[in-house]
Amino acid sequence: MAPTLVVMAAGLGSRFGGTKQLVGVGPRGEAFLDFAVGDARAAGVDQVVMIVRTDIQADVERHLGRFCADVPITMVRQDELGPHRAKPWGTAHAILSAAEVIDSAFLVVNADDYYGTIGYQLGVETLRTHPDDAALVAFRLANTLPTVGAVSRGVCAADDGYLVELVETHGIARADDGVIRSEDPVGEHADDTMVSMNMWAFPTSILDQLSARWPTWLEAHGDQEKSEFLLPSVVDELRADGELRVRVLESPDRWVGVTNPDDLEPAREALADR
Repeated sequence: MAPTLVVMAAGLGSRFGGTKQLVGVGPRGEAFLDFAVGDARAAGVDQVVMIVRTDIQADVERHLGRFCADVPITMVRQDELGPHRAKPWGTAHAILSAAEVIDSAFLVVNADDYYGTIGYQLGVETLRTHPDDAALVAFRLANTLPTVGAVSRGVCAADDGYLVELVETHGIARADDGVIRSEDPVGEHADDTMVSMNMWAFPTSILDQLSARWPTWLEAHGDQEKSEFLLPSVVDELRADGELRVRVLESPDRWVGVTNPDDLEPAREALADR
């Protein structure tokens, strides 16, 4: 079967101040998720699963009716996989909420990120050639930095093409002297350091692995208001435990995203020709 695209669109967008999943960034008002659907379809995906919250589902459906009316899209409400709380339980929980409608190997992307076209091609190809492996599409750090402000990134280390370490790194920004530095952990980073932007390719076996780990995580962290069952963390645990091999696929494309309102105009400028 052709792979499925799973788009995670249930985030709150707290720092942006609204539903940034639907903010127009393309020349015709396209949102990031419209580019994701189009680029994945061009790479060989024939099914799309859109993970949303109940309160934004109608808005997402109206938007998709404008830009993606000819694409078969299955809607999944993340908040229906309990227990209920206002803040979604995280990206691994999002994938788990869609498990019943995913019946093939699949790509995963954020709804509020633009990844370029090459990552989708790499992901589809590796699912075909290495069907038992997962894959992380990694980007060069310099291609993911905003013009203003600091960001968090998952810094990757690979050996013979496979992931051996994924370190969540915070406070990354280019200093006045041109050097990229981070605050936690403290360090300096080369422009071509490979980082995760939450673009993945998975065999269906990951669904059983997430399901097995979710109850244990919930028991340990469920009373923490801001705790999240995060996909990068769970994947790295599975890798470290020898339960999953994760290939690292290097994309030369420039990532575009909006974390804060000030990021919106630079994003629109970057996508003006798409």
